Amino acid sequence: MTNIALFHSVLGVRAGVHDAADRLRAAGHDVLVVDQYEGRVFDDYEEAGRYAESIGYPALMGLAEAAVRDLPDGFLVAGFSNGGGMAEYVATRREVSGVVMLAGALDLAMIGVEAWPAGVPAQIHYTVDDPFRSQAGIDAVVASVRASGASVETFDYPGRGHLFTDPSLPDEHDPESAELLWSRVLSFCAGLA
Repeated sequence: MTNIALFHSVLGVRAGVHDAADRLRAAGHDVLVVDQYEGRVFDDYEEAGRYAESIGYPALMGLAEAAVRDLPDGFLVAGFSNGGGMAEYVATRREVSGVVMLAGALDLAMIGVEAWPAGVPAQIHYTVDDPFRSQAGIDAVVASVRASGASVETFDYPGRGHLFTDPSLPDEHDPESAELLWSRVLSFCAGLA
């Protein structure tokens, strides 16, 4: 069993986040779903982005760090989209066993961090044509993880869905790719236990 902190996307804790937590729990993991929006959810990325900006990303990073204060060292951090950046940030502040970035890998400079934590492995998952995908950001994270001496796996999936694991977003959801993603994430988690 692994303790996992799961961070939502800019849209908030939608059904897809609960689905992810349920999958991880069904595999025997203890999952903390971090809600940085206090229950607010969005259907529109632009509206959600304005809301996140009104809080401020430094404040959101502080909320992320505070949310995991009671977890024992060695937990895994995972996050969707913006939550992937939150997972990265937490990994640089706490002793974690691994990081899973689901359609959200941010160059460390964007979160005010200079180096990846030594030896912490990572996974990065994106669709090939995700409209929010930054290959430069992915490449920067991969280089940082490797420079720390850790392993990093990157997985590309067909399509353009950003939150493609979320069945409540029918224009983005890809059930086949979602199943493949979760098999890879669960294997990664099992390897850390």
